Amino acid sequence: MSEIQRDKPLQPGDRAPNVVLDAITRQGKVSIDDFRGQKPVLVGLFRGLHCPFCRRQIAAMATLAGDLQEKGVESLTIVNTPIERARMYFRYHPLPNLLAASDPDRVSHRAFGLPNIEFTESETQWPYKVSLSAMTSMKVDMPELPEPMNFIAATEYLDNADGYEFTDEDKSMIATGEGQLVGEFLLDRDGFVRWCFTEVVDDGRRLFGVPAPQEVMSAASNIAA
Repeated sequence: MSEIQRDKPLQPGDRAPNVVLDAITRQGKVSIDDFRGQKPVLVGLFRGLHCPFCRRQIAAMATLAGDLQEKGVESLTIVNTPIERARMYFRYHPLPNLLAASDPDRVSHRAFGLPNIEFTESETQWPYKVSLSAMTSMKVDMPELPEPMNFIAATEYLDNADGYEFTDEDKSMIATGEGQLVGEFLLDRDGFVRWCFTEVVDDGRRLFGVPAPQEVMSAASNIAA
């Protein structure tokens, strides 16, 4: 399969490309085409499990999986983490109803049009380049934090709270994909995007956020089988 790369995220009405990845939570492969012509699917594309915000985004998505299945909508979580490392993580941190796939090369992220931000000294051209001063000026405000923090301080605080131990595989993913933006895409049974939520829009104000559960369920209701 030749790689597809887009310069902006897929939008409602766009046809999702097929990607084929190693399944984490079961054996074999999993692909977008597994669902095409069968069932709608919510596809979440995240940074690696080394990212504390993504660990929380993945858990938030997983909490809706059962309710989505009741509407005939499946869920697929894609993480920028090597397969064995990802399997080890989910072995000790299982999430019910989770179907996850490993994409250490971020092929799916590029195919769905999610940029990997380049951090610069002074230049900002969102969502492709961001200066370090601009990034550190953004505050992360979430219930688990004692106060709004910049993303570096928030990352350190959450990693410590989780007791997350970094492996060489994690460090390798961080080296090439620390700036990877993430998103969720709801595909109908024919594989067309019907709803999406990404970190790309609003000049970064959605960074590290999650869509409101009622927004996801409302979108799912509109395409329910």
